[in-house]
Amino acid sequence: MDVITKIKEKAKLKNKRVVLPEGTEERMIQATKKILSERLADITLLGDENKIEKLTRSYQLDVDKVKLVNPSTSSKFDEYAEEYYQLRKKKGITQQEAREITTNPLFYGAMMVRKGEVDGFVAGSVNTTADVLRAGIQIIGLAPGITSVSSSFLMVLPEFLGIKNKIFIFGDCAVIPDPDTSQLASIAISSAKTMQELVGEEPKVAMLSFSTKGSAEHEMADKVREATKIAKELKPDLKIDGELQADSAIIPEVAKKKCPDCMIQGDANVLIFPDLNSGNIAYKLVQRMARAEAIGPIIQGLAKPGNDLSRGCSVDDIVNVVAIAMTLA
Repeated sequence: MDVITKIKEKAKLKNKRVVLPEGTEERMIQATKKILSERLADITLLGDENKIEKLTRSYQLDVDKVKLVNPSTSSKFDEYAEEYYQLRKKKGITQQEAREITTNPLFYGAMMVRKGEVDGFVAGSVNTTADVLRAGIQIIGLAPGITSVSSSFLMVLPEFLGIKNKIFIFGDCAVIPDPDTSQLASIAISSAKTMQELVGEEPKVAMLSFSTKGSAEHEMADKVREATKIAKELKPDLKIDGELQADSAIIPEVAKKKCPDCMIQGDANVLIFPDLNSGNIAYKLVQRMARAEAIGPIIQGLAKPGNDLSRGCSVDDIVNVVAIAMTLA
C-alpha cells in the first residue's frame, strides 16, 4: 500500500468535514465527486449557489450530497463578521471592513474552521499561497508553542539504502525564506508532528547545515545550533540533533565517523533546512534526480488544518491534499 493510499485510509476512519472555499472552480467540483466516492470527508462548498449547482450538473455530482454556502447571504455571516472584527480591531480594522473581508470565501471558510463547523479548509487553486495563509493565520491562528506557519514535503524515494519507498519529511521548502532561530525551531517541531501524525513513524529530526557539530564556525551554523537548542527546550522528548551535514544525518557510516555521540546516527527521517533556498533546491533535486514522489507543500503550524494548493493543481492533487488535511485534523 503506497503512502497516499495509507493516508486516505486514515482520513476515512476519521470521518471529518472539509470546506472548499473555491466552490465555483471546476477542478473543485470534480475533486468533490472523487472525495465523496472515496468517503474521505463531508464537504462544504463556498460560493454562489447557482454557479455551483450548474457545475454540479455538468459533472454529474449529486448536489444533495454536499453543503452549499454563499458567504454573503449565509445566516452565519453577521456572527462571523463580528468575530473577525473582534479578532482584528486592534490592528485598526473597522466593522465595515470586517464585513467586506468576511464575504471573501477564504476568510469565511477559515472562520468555519475556527468555529468548529468544519475540521479544515483546502484552497489555492485560484488564490495565491499568501492569501490562503493570511486567512489561516488571522482567523485559525497558530498552534500552541509555534511561532510561524511553515511547510513540509512528504518525499517518497523508490529506494534508499536498500529500503523500498523510503519516506522523509523535508521542511521548510515553500513558505519562510530566511527563518530566524525561533522560526527554524518551529519548523522542526511542526515537521516532526507531520511525520508522526501523517506517516505514523517516530520522527528523528536532523537540523541541517554545512557544518557537523562545530566542524565549521560561521553565523549560519550558529543559527542552526541555536534553533536546535530552542526546539529541544520546547519539546524535550523530541529526538532531534544538529547542526548536522546531510550525509551525517542520513548515512549511518558517516555519522559514526563525524558525530559518534550524536542522538541522530544517520537515521534521520525529518530533514530541516536552514533556509528556503536550500530546502526548495533539495526537494526538487531529490524529486528529479532520485525520481522521488514529492507530496506537498503540506502547510503546518496552524491550530487547525488550513492547506494550500498550487494554482496549477490537478483534481487528484486536490483529493490528496484534502486527505492529508483530514488526517491531520
